Amino acid sequence: MPPLPLPHHSISRRGLLRGGVLAAAAATSTTLPTGLQAGIGLTRALGGEPGDDKPLSFACIGMGGQMRGYLLQELAKLDQRVVAICDVDRQQLETAGKIKELADARVYADYRELLAEESGVDGVIIATPDHWHVPICRAALERGKHVYCEKPLAHSVAECRALERLALDHPGLATQTGNQGCSTEGFRRSFEVVRSGLLGPIREVHVWHPAHGWPNGIDRPADSDPIPAGLDWDFYLGTAPPRAYKTGLYHPGQWRGWYDFGGGSIADFCCHGFQLAFRSLDLGAPRRIEATGDDLGHESFPTRCTIRYEFAARGDRGPVTMVFYSGNDNLPPEDVTRGPVGTTGCLLVGSEGTLSAGLWNTDCQVRLKGEDGFSAADHPEVARIARTEPRIDTEALKWDPGRVAKGERPRWSKVNNSHMFEWVLACAGSTKTYSPFEVGAKITELGMLGVLALRMQEPIQWDADTCSAVGLPAATPLIDPPPATTKYLPG
Repeated sequence: MPPLPLPHHSISRRGLLRGGVLAAAAATSTTLPTGLQAGIGLTRALGGEPGDDKPLSFACIGMGGQMRGYLLQELAKLDQRVVAICDVDRQQLETAGKIKELADARVYADYRELLAEESGVDGVIIATPDHWHVPICRAALERGKHVYCEKPLAHSVAECRALERLALDHPGLATQTGNQGCSTEGFRRSFEVVRSGLLGPIREVHVWHPAHGWPNGIDRPADSDPIPAGLDWDFYLGTAPPRAYKTGLYHPGQWRGWYDFGGGSIADFCCHGFQLAFRSLDLGAPRRIEATGDDLGHESFPTRCTIRYEFAARGDRGPVTMVFYSGNDNLPPEDVTRGPVGTTGCLLVGSEGTLSAGLWNTDCQVRLKGEDGFSAADHPEVARIARTEPRIDTEALKWDPGRVAKGERPRWSKVNNSHMFEWVLACAGSTKTYSPFEVGAKITELGMLGVLALRMQEPIQWDADTCSAVGLPAATPLIDPPPATTKYLPG
């Protein structure tokens, strides 16, 4: 099949880089993306090299709601083209095929066939259930493809470490974790606030999320339903243990509550809510994890739980406690919140002040010692803090020079296409991503350790060097599951 025609307004490698660099450079409140600050790749970005006019092309694997409702929209804003899509469910493919930008995309039911046939694609975007993330990431990276993968990146601690090694073994390929909050102005500013010392030593971090609509606190039913036409249920299960199909309980959209496919709220939101604390405080691995809650001990995530992480002192930083709360009305104590809070959130509590970052870590609200309420990032003390983190101008990314010329900027917490744009720039070769797999895998590991504590139902003394739960040999199969024997992995 011949290559798809490129729309007249699509961006080539050279045009993409030129637009991205100039947009970032023109904004006085921003800096160039990482890799361009010191001029690395700047000559190529502005002057081009042979082959730079070849358009970028992408393949999408896992065509559910997240892919259709967010990822494709972000890619479309950048006028990039998707040449191939893949899913084990024909209904998902048919729904995706109705999207204008995908009308001419080639269709696959097997990711291995896609990777074999689409040798010319620049990058692969993955939005499958969690248990398929690492196998497909591995296959794509080993084929030499740049990869954007939805969070959580992995489904076990061992998978986190394997993916981190895999990314480090392929330094020429751009990877990006789907935790888009870290690409916002709010995240970068919050990082700078914490690093500045304005809040004093930070000893506590609190992250909370209400109950979700996935199956919680139950086991699989004994009966089964007919597998819908067009759904390859065996392929869907893949590396997960066999189970009978049940309508409305697993697919589509309900899989995340089941440990065989996902890890509930802690797996889903660890890469959002934990990332600011992990990065700004240089947390590293915890030494102890303890989980309590209601309806533990089932095949699915509990209805309500609290997971407590203890991190040892490191360098100039003292010990830190991080607590994750899941379930309706399961909130941090009032002496921490000091008033009503929303259903989701993240607080970093220091001796001289508290930062409210929001669950996606996109906010930058500061309450200093002696103040009654939170103030936005224009707080005088915050305004004095130097900008040290790389930024991409998010208004310029909308290709709206009129608004940029007026000096307009989005709200601190606004999430838009800068995260995807950063990855696409990295695919083109002149920048680095802010949340590559070697970073995202470490944050994901925190989520997997929370899942481990929930499933073991006893405190975990964690030995990061040996990747083991001290004195709990029963935890080993959950930390590093036995190799899958499924026929759906690459040969």
